[in-house]
Amino acid sequence: MATTGRSSLLPFPSKHRVFILTDITNEPDDAESFCRYLTYSNQFNTEGVVAVTSVWLRDTVAPHKLQEIVDGYEQVVDNLNAHAHPDFPYPSAQEVRGLIKSGPPVYGMAAVGDDIPLSEGGELLLERLTSSDQDPLWVIVWGGVNVLAQVLHRIRDRPDAAQLRSKLRVYTISDQDDCGSWIRQQWPEIFYICSVHGWNQYGNATWIGISGSVDEGGPDPSKVTADWVKENVQLGPLGAVYPKPAFIIEGDTPTFLYLMQNGLNFPEEPSWGSWGGRYLPANVSDKGIPNRGHFCDAADGVWTLTPDFTKANHQPVVAVNGEFGYKPYYIEADAGSTITIDASKTYDPDGDKLSYKWFQYREPSATQTYHGYEVSELGIKEVEGSDGSKVKVTIAPPEKSCIVVREQTSLEKGLVLHLILEVTDAGTPPLTSYRRILIQPINRQYKGPGVAKKLEDDEIAAMMKP
Repeated sequence: MATTGRSSLLPFPSKHRVFILTDITNEPDDAESFCRYLTYSNQFNTEGVVAVTSVWLRDTVAPHKLQEIVDGYEQVVDNLNAHAHPDFPYPSAQEVRGLIKSGPPVYGMAAVGDDIPLSEGGELLLERLTSSDQDPLWVIVWGGVNVLAQVLHRIRDRPDAAQLRSKLRVYTISDQDDCGSWIRQQWPEIFYICSVHGWNQYGNATWIGISGSVDEGGPDPSKVTADWVKENVQLGPLGAVYPKPAFIIEGDTPTFLYLMQNGLNFPEEPSWGSWGGRYLPANVSDKGIPNRGHFCDAADGVWTLTPDFTKANHQPVVAVNGEFGYKPYYIEADAGSTITIDASKTYDPDGDKLSYKWFQYREPSATQTYHGYEVSELGIKEVEGSDGSKVKVTIAPPEKSCIVVREQTSLEKGLVLHLILEVTDAGTPPLTSYRRILIQPINRQYKGPGVAKKLEDDEIAAMMKP
């Protein structure tokens, strides 16, 4: 397809409201993640950036460090806009500076109480939460959460307190003060993502930044090293304020990777899996979409260097059955049938050749531990001559796809099945876009609850394989 240039990029029909809490200067990763966030900031409505304390930074906050990073951003924002859809520009440096505030320079719950005034950051968070905007407010937390705790304590007796809490979406990089557990105990209904790892046992957490050799099978440490960061990330004026790596690189970045509009993420459903991890209310799967091959970190660094659209690579724009967008594509299909899914209208804004990969992501469908036992398998076959852009997908028959396996009882509708389309271009570096297809198997033979066709022992054994 000949469609190229800024206007060929996929627009953002809506943006997540984002409010950041960061214990910047505790270690380099907060500054690294803030640099990274700014290169994606045209995807979000940023409503606040507050410097806070944590268990590692107990009695001081550092908003000045955030301002220094914005100074670097100011020098590259025009270049970034040259690689953004014209209707969705990056925020100006002046706008970002006005969002930077200070939290209380004390540790945790010492900032919460009837006679304790809200901090500057708390005042801004309260203003955002109580605004007329009814869209969810994502509070992404890279340090302690006493600013959020202050606000929740302040509104607790308001008649609309429950409604205000329902607007909150919290994603924290573990518990870094004593406020997180207090919030979850006081208001368990709050949407709150937190991989509780035990103090200092970061290798046991679901998040791991964009690096970290402690997570075997996750990040590839050979691709994310100090030398790699120097060559691919620490570029130009913004790269100059990106700190030299120490410990986990960009340990806070998963909070907004989770919110990125890439065709895979769907933040209201943590169990579906995404670049920001896969979360369940109690048990967390170690399965997700691997991030070892992602090159966005290098690509957006190049965007800061040039105002020439043709001098950098950009993500493919994916269409499923002719529909463009980031939201999951939903299909109802008869159990036992074969359907064709067509991504041939997908194109690359730079005219690069595209490759297609289709795979079933079984874990999000499961309600039990063993997804191989419970979730029916999709048959996926490339349509000849389509170069991978079209596939025929076969849904298992009702006795496998519309059944409660443990009880062998039939269902009118089976578990929703997740099919992932991954499209990668041949640019430098290669970039990938996604689209999630949700397939709802329908049992047209359903006549009410009853025993389905009994599966043989070897069939059940095969289903239990991962």
